[in-house]
Amino acid sequence: MTWVTAVARLRARRVPGVLVTVATVRGHAPRRAGAKLVVGRSETWGSIGGGNIEAVAIDRARELIGTPDAEPELMEFALNDKVTGRHGVQCCGGAVTVLLEPLPVVPAVAVFGVGHVGLELARILSRHELDLHLVDTRPDMLTEERLDVLADAVAQIHVHHTPLLPEEVLEKLAPGTHILIMTHDHAEDAALCDAALRTTGLGSIGLIGSAAKWARFRQRLATEGGHDAATIDRIKTPIGLTEITGKEPATIAVSVAADLLRTFEQDRH
Repeated sequence: MTWVTAVARLRARRVPGVLVTVATVRGHAPRRAGAKLVVGRSETWGSIGGGNIEAVAIDRARELIGTPDAEPELMEFALNDKVTGRHGVQCCGGAVTVLLEPLPVVPAVAVFGVGHVGLELARILSRHELDLHLVDTRPDMLTEERLDVLADAVAQIHVHHTPLLPEEVLEKLAPGTHILIMTHDHAEDAALCDAALRTTGLGSIGLIGSAAKWARFRQRLATEGGHDAATIDRIKTPIGLTEITGKEPATIAVSVAADLLRTFEQDRH
């Protein structure tokens, strides 16, 4: 498996890892500069030459996997018989510098409702390193032509057309996925709010709408849904930054995205 495929596999599994690269080589060494190794919690792919260098790099990589906000770092190795490493001696005669780059699990967001605001929000979020799920019951909202504005996305985009029960998508989302509910139908919004509160492991839950809409929803969630007040309070509404009051779809989208990015920062700390 190539290192590119290994990195993609970690991303698809939504598990952290570290990319280890031989950055510089002076004299004789097991591998040339550019050799790569991908380290996961229990697996590795590729090689930077084996022996003490590789074993020490793997040990440090796994320490980084368990470190919040880990930063890239360099490790230097002298390869001579006077240097005894943790895992033995390598006496090739050269010196090697190894770069360790953490590969964190990226945030995940699911936008339910890809109307005017939802599409503007998708355009903003797609420019960030995250997993972005776009969910809508209306096929015309998810056409290739309409979503072509996301063609240059940095995010990995997953499109879900769910004609009947969009809430079924909730069960398929990775733990920690942030939910934004902004469909065209208040009944659909209400069903999604109820289902989201019943789905374990989700991140934040946001609902677009007015105070009057939320008052009706809150009552229904309590009386018909049987949710207690603390559970209902998991839903944030209105979404976005309260100091941004514009009503244009792009303005609302900027506000919601900024608030969500702030949530990502809080999650990392």
